[in-house]
Amino acid sequence: MRRILGHRKTLGVTETTELKELKSVYRNLMKEWHPDKFQDNPDQKHEAEEKSKKIIEAYHFLVSISPETRELTINEYTETTTNAGIDDFEYKSEILSISFSDGNSYEYYGVPKAVYVKLINAETPSRFARRHIYHSYTYRSVSKLVASV
Repeated sequence: MRRILGHRKTLGVTETTELKELKSVYRNLMKEWHPDKFQDNPDQKHEAEEKSKKIIEAYHFLVSISPETRELTINEYTETTTNAGIDDFEYKSEILSISFSDGNSYEYYGVPKAVYVKLINAETPSRFARRHIYHSYTYRSVSKLVASV
């Protein structure tokens, strides 16, 4: 959750900000902090480069967890969480990363350590995750299925 809050703070947006407004805020901040505006001052240019990197990272992250994005990808997500098994999972700082047998991976934010411990000790981790994780926490895809050539 700290990561989400940090990115929202970087862009100065709230939880209810929609994609259209998020894009507008992002564009305005990039206009303000674009490094090309500071060609005459190396220190300011360096600061603008760092700030613009943070703005870009925050924007892409918030787009990936927005309700509109999740709505567009809900069929793929449902297919994965319903039919694919869990290959691996990792937990760090309230972020649970799950890799699925179909090649997709998702991060779940704000997962309490107690829920992670229950996942580890579950007789069937996939069933536990379906009941207690997949639709209970903010998530985002961290990899896309690579199409076979």
